[in-house]
Amino acid sequence: MSKEEPEEKSAQNNDSAPSTEDENKLIAQRRLKLDALRQLGQAYPNDFNRENTAAQLFTDFGDKDKVELAVTAAQTSLAGRIVRMRGPFVVIQDGSGQIQLYMNNKSFTGEAAELLKTLDLGDIIGVEGEVFRTGKGELSVRVASFRLLSKSLRPLPDKYKGLTDTEMRYRRRYVDLIVNAHSRELFVTRSRIVRFIRRYFEELGFMEVETPMMQIIPGGATARPFITHHNALDQDMYLRVAPELNLKRLVVGGFEKVFELNRNFRNEGLSTRHNPEFTMLEFYQAYARYQDLMDLTEDLFRKIAVELNGHMQISYQGSSYDLSRPFARLTVMDAIREYCQVDAQASFADKEAVLAMANSLDVHFDEAWSKGKIVMEIFEQKVEAQLDQPTFITEYPIEVSPLARCNEANGEVTDRFELIIAGRELANGFSELNDPEDQARRFQAQVAQKESGDAEAMHYDQDYVTALEYGMPPTAGEGIGIDRLVMLFTDSPSIKDVLLFPHMRPQHDRD
Repeated sequence: MSKEEPEEKSAQNNDSAPSTEDENKLIAQRRLKLDALRQLGQAYPNDFNRENTAAQLFTDFGDKDKVELAVTAAQTSLAGRIVRMRGPFVVIQDGSGQIQLYMNNKSFTGEAAELLKTLDLGDIIGVEGEVFRTGKGELSVRVASFRLLSKSLRPLPDKYKGLTDTEMRYRRRYVDLIVNAHSRELFVTRSRIVRFIRRYFEELGFMEVETPMMQIIPGGATARPFITHHNALDQDMYLRVAPELNLKRLVVGGFEKVFELNRNFRNEGLSTRHNPEFTMLEFYQAYARYQDLMDLTEDLFRKIAVELNGHMQISYQGSSYDLSRPFARLTVMDAIREYCQVDAQASFADKEAVLAMANSLDVHFDEAWSKGKIVMEIFEQKVEAQLDQPTFITEYPIEVSPLARCNEANGEVTDRFELIIAGRELANGFSELNDPEDQARRFQAQVAQKESGDAEAMHYDQDYVTALEYGMPPTAGEGIGIDRLVMLFTDSPSIKDVLLFPHMRPQHDRD
């Protein structure tokens, strides 16, 4: 092959299929190419040895000029997917990045020359050759030999338009990841966040554990569960809505600091902030109070920001957040007073007063609900969306907090908090209820709610009550939704953006 440095000229542009071409016709053409490869016995080989990645080449040779590379004449072997073709210049993409190849058709003869003509965008190839710089200074590989490792039967989206159909990006995430660098970077960031969280809690002395996904009795949250059936036991079981009760069983057993990063399942609707299957961090610490966990959560969020960005300032959907500033702290009732502009002396003492307030604020509710539940409807419908800057909301009504410890100064509320940022709950924690008799009464109240039609109310878990009867130390626990956390730190408007394979409504796919 000639050692002359080729210039990047405009040659045949194979960046994308002509817009006038029918996709099915293109697929048919590619299948014919595959059939020819099968006849030659060259379809989908698995004996190519890759020695380098694109990123490695830039690390090893990125600082060397054209002359140095010519003297070194370094050889490489790499593989990747063709994402751009322009004359003899071909760009491949592997898991580490992209690199340009120079594949001069005059340099190949026989089967190699014929195979070169059959290459399409999306094909995965293995190449061997020499590292060099083009006339324009781009680090490239002059290909001496190549192999087609996997034929792409479907054309990739146009490189300029990308995969612009949002729904199709979610349904065909594999294509989205091929053509959209932003999507790839987002999920790398998600992995970094999860990895950092693990390291953070391990350094604080927490032990990571795993608890069952299938439960005989669902518990740990007020949510509608998914039901499945265990054939060997011939009994219905539930996909867990939360790991909470099992994690607290471990605290009873003597593990004083535990955490779990795993999946929860709640049979609820689909929205920009809800997916029926989601990732949750839950952690529990003996001899701690909910105030301790609020402090820990502030610290965790700040350190995630520094880990990702090097500072504590982040942006989300046009708003700026300085996480170095103390997070605001408001009780549920004070938040309603402040954001609903009701009388500062407005009373929550009796149900009639709460009903009057709800009606005056045009809040939708059921009069059969308890006072505390109506209070929370006021908060959720009229206040939550207004809480933009990081805010801890505390003192939730006891009726909606069946696992939280009662506040000693006011028995109608609990020592509980939620962290809300950008109008969205990201964390929920409380001082745990460790009185077994009180817990039994709370479960009974939940059962009564379920019998009255509340599908999200909890079941009575006798074994958990039994565990508490052995004695659980004063404990605080918290759950943080990882998906919403990633949304915040990646400036993603929808939960589907941060899930590799989000749940989607059925479609009639003609493919």
